[in-house]
Amino acid sequence: MYQITASTTVAPAGVALFEKEKYQVDYGEKPTPQATGLLIRSVDLHQTALPASLLTIGRAGVGVNNIPLDKAVAQGTVVFNAPGANANGVKELVLAALTIGARPMLAGSKWVHSLKGNDIDVQVEKGKKAYVGTELLGKKLGVIGLGHVGGLVANGASSAAFGMHVVGYDPYIQVDTAWNLSHHITHAKNLSGVLRDSDYVTIHVPLTDETAAMLDADAIAQMKPGSVLLNFARDDVVDEAAIIAALDRGHLRQYITDFATPKLLHHPKVLCFPHIGGSTDAAETNSAKMVVQTMKNYLETGNIRNSVTFPNTVMDFQAPLRLTLIHRNVPNMVGRMTEILANYDLNIVNMVNRSNGDYAYTMIDLDALEAKRLQRIANKMEQIENVVRVRVIEQPK
Repeated sequence: MYQITASTTVAPAGVALFEKEKYQVDYGEKPTPQATGLLIRSVDLHQTALPASLLTIGRAGVGVNNIPLDKAVAQGTVVFNAPGANANGVKELVLAALTIGARPMLAGSKWVHSLKGNDIDVQVEKGKKAYVGTELLGKKLGVIGLGHVGGLVANGASSAAFGMHVVGYDPYIQVDTAWNLSHHITHAKNLSGVLRDSDYVTIHVPLTDETAAMLDADAIAQMKPGSVLLNFARDDVVDEAAIIAALDRGHLRQYITDFATPKLLHHPKVLCFPHIGGSTDAAETNSAKMVVQTMKNYLETGNIRNSVTFPNTVMDFQAPLRLTLIHRNVPNMVGRMTEILANYDLNIVNMVNRSNGDYAYTMIDLDALEAKRLQRIANKMEQIENVVRVRVIEQPK
């Protein structure tokens, strides 16, 4: 029986996928001492003790900056997220924000709601000129990052419904994503190719050491004067001080973001949303279902998909029992594992090994033997230097 701690903020449709016959689900924001799985949304785990029993953490969403990834990997806890599950919800909000950036409809609505008297129609006709906007048709949109969200935004903006000229930049674009992009989208060779001529720029990159403050003062200086910047990715992928300075001197016309801060909130040229990019019923349900499925697959078979800490490692069962090992990525680890198995006259039916930076993951299918005996062997393999965690998994029936 697997012990799962699930946050109360996770969509119930996802939690319901944990079958009662195999899983005991407790609700809370911190893992119980015996938890084998932790399912969360946005709770910050950096100051939370992770029990030694914890095999996996599932984030029902995309960003994982609320999870101490290094600590999790070091103790053999595999972290999963739900890439793309909320992409459509974010895309729709970005496209709406583009329209808001072109037409001052929010300010206009606020003004008209403040009117008093019986001659509202007269006041409206007299004052509406203050809220004249522009049109998106024919304008140029620069999209930085063409992944799940960026690709959808680029396709949507270049469609007949919006009619924008879209230029995209993504040095790490995947083949499948590239195939799904509209042929109307121009591909820039560098960041400057997106910034210098775009009327609107939207950024869709994950927060990493490489992308932190990606749009800094130098990058913003390359943007077209009077352009609008949108950020629905992560707050720290832009330099907030540089943005405010560009707004103050009139280089940027507006900044629209899903990440409010004290310095941004009351700036007259900033529009903040309350981090609602993926906050739709569909997105929250999709995210929860996706990450629960990957957690279950890992717990029951050892297969890894959509992990942010380990590469995809998938192998069909070809024997009744399977060994999985999380270990440091150092020379001769596989040799030391197979040496122990050979000493016990065990036949390896199939094996796969994948690495990601300092750590690696190995799955080994073994010929028929008793699970109890294999567990004793697994205990011996745990004594190998640089081995972090060893599991014995029986083939699902």
